[in-house]
Amino acid sequence: MPRSTGQRASRRPTTLDVLALRALGLGDLLTAVPALRALRDTGAHVTVAAPAALAPIARLAGCELLHAAPLRPLPAAAQEARLSVNLHGRGPQSHAVALAACPRRLIAFEHPMIPLTAGMPVWRADEHEVDRWCRLLRESGIPADPTRVDLPAPPLPPCWEPARGATVVHPGAASAARRWPAERFAAVAAAQARAGRSVILTGSAAERPLALAVAEHAGLPARCVLAGRTDLAALAAIVAHAGRVVCGDTGVAHLATAFGIRSVVLFGPTSPATWGPPAERAQHRVLWRGSIGDPHADRPDPGLLAIEPAHVIQELAAP
Repeated sequence: MPRSTGQRASRRPTTLDVLALRALGLGDLLTAVPALRALRDTGAHVTVAAPAALAPIARLAGCELLHAAPLRPLPAAAQEARLSVNLHGRGPQSHAVALAACPRRLIAFEHPMIPLTAGMPVWRADEHEVDRWCRLLRESGIPADPTRVDLPAPPLPPCWEPARGATVVHPGAASAARRWPAERFAAVAAAQARAGRSVILTGSAAERPLALAVAEHAGLPARCVLAGRTDLAALAAIVAHAGRVVCGDTGVAHLATAFGIRSVVLFGPTSPATWGPPAERAQHRVLWRGSIGDPHADRPDPGLLAIEPAHVIQELAAP
């Protein structure tokens, strides 16, 4: 893999320097940022294979993005990269996807079904997601610092200026198991409004009905609901300039971490020890009742339901 010469290439080479496979979601990409930084520190041009919607985050991390779908064959442009790094999982499916593109070198976790990975780093199930990928690189000869999770704050577009300094409430989550009830988010939003803070409700287009329900229960006007009105670049800018963020274990929680924005994150079936913000950062508060469950279940996790609005309101009021 090329080493640093003090200058970076001004354009992507015909043959990719480094291809990092991370064709997953927003939070997944954000937890890989320290590993991506470590790869860039070698002087290489780093391309991330991930869904196209994540391009704004890849750019903030100094990488190019090549559209890729989860566990699907990589596009022709990914063929014969000088180095392919599997930041997707432990294999064997993701290893097979990476190897099908015929990289000159592969960095991945060892898997008995993939003989080429014999002697490579060993997967640890209980490892924090950020630490995992940095250790993969370190044990493969590339220094990596897991504390380098920060991203530069993108500018806030003028049309979203009212969101500056607001409390961002993000009630959605990819699965019901990680979705706190709407009426509880509403109680928190209403308390923030009573405290004199602007409140913004974010989410995807599919989550707009949920955000509107939270606003209605909280007595907030519909104009506070930005769910379905922003792309990822705008959402990132809104979070980067927020006063505080309240959400579940979602990609928005990782955005708050990346931009150093005060946050209260509600964990249910998944431990913050594996997916939470850095423990040493006081501005990121974690609420978790210690239970582990199925993160893909079709109903809210009992541990998540053990968190009451008063707990969140108290954390938001803490110095």
